[in-house]
This record gives sequence, structure tokens and C-alpha cells, in this order.
Amino acid sequence: MELTRTEILPGVWLNALHTEKFKTACLSLSLLTQLTRETASMNALIPYVLRRGTTRYPDMEALSARMDELYGAAVEPVVRRIGEIQCLGFYASIPEGDFLPGGKGVLHEVCELLGSLLLSPATRGGLLLPQYVDSEKEKLLEAIRSRVNDKRSYALMRCVEEMCCYEDFAVGRLGSESACENINYKKLTRQYHSLLQQSPVEIFYCGRATEREVRACLRDALITLPRGEIDTEIGTDLRMNALEETPRFTEEALNVNQGQLCIGWRLGECMEDPDLASLLVFNAVFGAGTSSKLFQNVREKLQLCYFAGSLVDVHKGLLLVSAGIDFDKLDAARDEIFSQLDSMKRGEISAEELAAAKAGIASDLRAMTDSQGELEGFLLSQTLDGLDYGPLELAALVEEVTAEEISAIARSTECDQIYFLKKDEEETEEQEQDGE
Repeated sequence: MELTRTEILPGVWLNALHTEKFKTACLSLSLLTQLTRETASMNALIPYVLRRGTTRYPDMEALSARMDELYGAAVEPVVRRIGEIQCLGFYASIPEGDFLPGGKGVLHEVCELLGSLLLSPATRGGLLLPQYVDSEKEKLLEAIRSRVNDKRSYALMRCVEEMCCYEDFAVGRLGSESACENINYKKLTRQYHSLLQQSPVEIFYCGRATEREVRACLRDALITLPRGEIDTEIGTDLRMNALEETPRFTEEALNVNQGQLCIGWRLGECMEDPDLASLLVFNAVFGAGTSSKLFQNVREKLQLCYFAGSLVDVHKGLLLVSAGIDFDKLDAARDEIFSQLDSMKRGEISAEELAAAKAGIASDLRAMTDSQGELEGFLLSQTLDGLDYGPLELAALVEEVTAEEISAIARSTECDQIYFLKKDEEETEEQEQDGE
């Protein structure tokens, strides 16, 4: 696979990965903007409103018919948060011409459709259609409200909100319910035009076409993209230290059957010159996977939790642990989680633990080359972090990581937040009484 990167229009970059490995090509377009409390929900809503119709294909039925004509090509909205950068746009799946009748591809037509969705939405009087905005707004509100239904991810979200309460990272990729409720079609139209003029654009292509062919198709499709002063200052605020000397503790009560313990650390000084390979191995040794210390000791050996796992946000410099526990095991589970991290600080990392962690990560990275979607997400993250190596190169770096490098990361961490989701005894009692 050969990756090239080219600026095809002002502030519009094409990352083209030439390969004949897949029967379909993929094409993603992402507008990049700073994540803020005021605009996150509007930004998240925009691609879904745009996907409702264009001037030529004014509704979902017409768009679906057009995609059927393109042999089942698909273009779907995508909203992501990478560090404190919000990425919104579209992801397209395109049948390769080698497998179509007559051998003629549809790349140019799909690029044209993608450009129409972005630049020529269905409007009235120059404004986004109120009925489309209101309909998608209700769906977005439902998605935001439903986050509480998955208690594990909800607890992690709440831990991050409390931990980063003074930072934009506390804002989820979909924004907040209160901000979403205040959106109207006029306000959204202004934000849409602002994004088109100011946002850097990252485009990723993976398929059989040459970079030159893809570039020509995209230039035709995006030639009318309005460009003003492009915001090149977007980025993520890295905070090395915890907010207070002792970890803050937040407790919340809901009607749950299992306690949810989440702990957040700042990765600290190791983020001054972060080593992605070492961070990935550190996370795997600590809590990611069945060979990790949290799984083997906190869950299996001591049986203090139903599950326990860790994740590292390499963009923001956070280490997060999530554990499902009995309500009366908060202190024991918390203390043992800290104990496992302390053992890593002392260098107590066995050869078997290190080998298993490295093998698992390297295997996952190599398998990434079999998935266009994973490649797209990986390379977008790498671009935003200013890194220029792919998953195979990273896999090779992972295999060189040493136990001392892992221990140094552990010593660099500072605990900032402990969050516990417990049972709401009053609500549970009321429900039991109602059921009698």
C-alpha cells in the first residue's frame, strides 16, 4: 500500500492509499473544527441535515435512488471527536470498476454526489430546510439522552466530564442536550457556512484508482467550496498535571444493579514527547485485554469486579479505568487498581506480561490493513497528531518497547478523578412499592 498526501485546494488535503486489496473503495471527507460547548451540537447535526437532500436530489428517496444507480454506493454522515478536534463529514463506500458491468467505475459520480451533499444542500431562501433541521435535531437529542442507557460508557463519560470540567474535552462529540435544544435552522445555516469557509478539510481515499484520478474527481466536485481564512490553530490542550493534590471524588446515584467505578489519570510528563508505541503497550499491560494486570488480578484472582479495563487517550493524554463492581467493594476495588499501577511504577512487569501485550497490539495493528474503515480512522488520527507512519510501521515499533519504558509511563501518571455510579436507594424503593 502506497500513501500519498496532497493539498488539492486551499486547506483541503487528500490522503490517497493505493491498493487492489478490496472490492470496494472508500472515501471520507472530514471538516475539522475546534470542539466547543457552544458549537459541538450544531456541528454534529450538520452532516445529518445535509444528508437529507440536495438541490438535485431533494429528499432521501431521490438520494437512495441515485445511489442504487451507482451500483449500491453509499454515503453516510460521520461525527467524531479526536482530542479536542471535532471531525464531521461523510464516509462513502464505492464499488470498484473491475467488478462492475463493463468494467467502468463510478468514482467520479460518487465524488460528484459527495460534493453536492456538502455544497448544494436542499434549501429555501438560502436557508437549510426547517423540517429537515427539526427532524434531525430530535434524533440528535434522542441520541444524547440515550447515553445514560449504557451505564459503563455513561460512567466513563461522566468521569471525563468531571475530570476535564474546565476543558473543552468534557464536551462529547454530539455536544450537550441544552445546546442542542437551542438550535434552529437559521443558526445552523450560519454555522454551516462558517465551517465551509474556515475548516481545514481532510480527505481519505483507499482503493484502486491512482492519486491523480482521485485528485481530479475531487477537484471537480469541490471546486466551488468557499474558502475564507482557514483556522489552522485548532488543536488539543494537553494538561500534564492533576487539578488538585489529591484525586477528586464524584459520586452519582441511579437505578443500577451494578456499581460503575471509573478512575482518571493525567499521563503527565511522558506527553511532552509522547511515544505512541510505548503508550499502547503500557495500556495493554495495565488493563487492556485478558493478559493485563487488571484482568488477571483485580477480576480473576481477587474477584473484586465483574469487568475491569483501561484505555489511553493518546491525543488528550489521559488514562482511564472502568470497572463494574458490587456496591460494597468500592474501596477494595479502587485500592487494588492503584496497587496494580504502583507495581508497574516499581518495574514489576514480567516478561510474559510484556510479550503478551506486544503480541496482541502488533497483531491488531497488522489486522488493521484488512479494514478500510479502521485504516481511515487510524490515518486521520495520525494526521492530526503530526505522525506519518502507518499501522505496520507502528507494529514494528511496538515490538521494540521495553519494560523500563512502560514503567516510566506509569511513574509519570497523576490521578485526577475518581467517579462512582451507585444505586439510587430511594428510586429503587419507590419502584418496588409501585410493583407491589
